[in-house]
Amino acid sequence: MKRALMVLSTAVFISGMAAAQDEFSKFTFNAGAGFTTPVKGAGDVLDRGWNAGLGAGVNFHPNFGLLLEGNYNRMGINSATLNALSFPGGNVSVWSATLNPIIRLNPRGPVDAYFIGGAGLYQWRNQFTAPTVTTVTGFNPFLGVFYPVAVPATQVLTDYSVNKFGFNGGMGFTFGGIGHGKARFYSEARFHRMMLSSSRHMDMVPVTFGIRF
Repeated sequence: MKRALMVLSTAVFISGMAAAQDEFSKFTFNAGAGFTTPVKGAGDVLDRGWNAGLGAGVNFHPNFGLLLEGNYNRMGINSATLNALSFPGGNVSVWSATLNPIIRLNPRGPVDAYFIGGAGLYQWRNQFTAPTVTTVTGFNPFLGVFYPVAVPATQVLTDYSVNKFGFNGGMGFTFGGIGHGKARFYSEARFHRMMLSSSRHMDMVPVTFGIRF
């Protein structure tokens, strides 16, 4: 009798898991944007900036998935650093392509917490710039003449980029559904570290808001 009950319970459990997986979407997509805070050494030379990203992946189970994500972060070089280096302006951008497992704690609830993190390729690019003026051609349709127009522009004085390994990790929350579809709002914060060299690394915390399907 006990053996029969155990077999029955196991069968019910397996069928329930299979039904749950059938009901859950096999594919997932996300798009978001937000603000990025440089931390540790990067926080001494960079201002807070912004980020944007896209991701797509597969769900192996309602609670587990794997995402391939592309992200872009841009931050300005702060005035103290610019003054010390005698440059009028400057910025840093970081591109990344990472593979990230995701663990969801309450995938079918109105609010779901999840953990996400992984590793991949990061590209650092920094530019020092100066304001300048360039001339473009304008047109007056009434008089039918073309004429030169001076407009403000930005001159790139130096441009440096490097590709290196990096990793990330953090957590987020998804909220409800949008309309009658499977789209949900999400907000998350992650720590990213790009290894610039054996002794230098770029650390930042992007906070992102977006839509996840």
